[in-house]
Amino acid sequence: MPRSARTITKADLMPIEDYAPIRKEHRAKLLPMKKRRRIAVGPDATFYFENFDTMLLQVQDMLYIEKGGDAQLADELAAYNPLIPKGNELVATIMFEIDNEARRDRFLRAISGIERHIFLQIGQHIIRAKPEQDVERTADDGKTSSIHFVRFALSDADIKAWQNPQTMIMAGIDHPAYAHMAVLSAQTRAELAKDF
Repeated sequence: MPRSARTITKADLMPIEDYAPIRKEHRAKLLPMKKRRRIAVGPDATFYFENFDTMLLQVQDMLYIEKGGDAQLADELAAYNPLIPKGNELVATIMFEIDNEARRDRFLRAISGIERHIFLQIGQHIIRAKPEQDVERTADDGKTSSIHFVRFALSDADIKAWQNPQTMIMAGIDHPAYAHMAVLSAQTRAELAKDF
């Protein structure tokens, strides 16, 4: 079974006592792959494209940090398994990263509804992100979350175009208060193609 079709189970996880001594080395080993899956879109947004390995690391780390054992495991699997792409999609965590608290607060209020303005462009075809419906990401006062989870459904034609090196692929946001695009590098394209 391809890794993209898998979900994380307890059998995939190391016992905490085995993970603790190798955690730093394990995280460092995955860094090059994670870097290829990260795209800055403008000065404040980063797309982190998820896969089985990034989600496995996330679950393993949450269990290590919070030490909740089996009681915690079900919640972690329910939260992170849906973020593993299933072969005809890409899944991303979008983070708005602003250090200054006052500026971050103003920015997050200005970009209310941004989840409806996130897209991938493959050649001339624009694929709008579908936000995860796990929780409401915009508060009643109009302030949006600094983290959004989205998926992009790709058709067979999109995947074929993706694999053509002549096709330009971009990630973007077209919100009136934040409009930026970034061209995906050859390394990122090749890495994300593993999700198909």
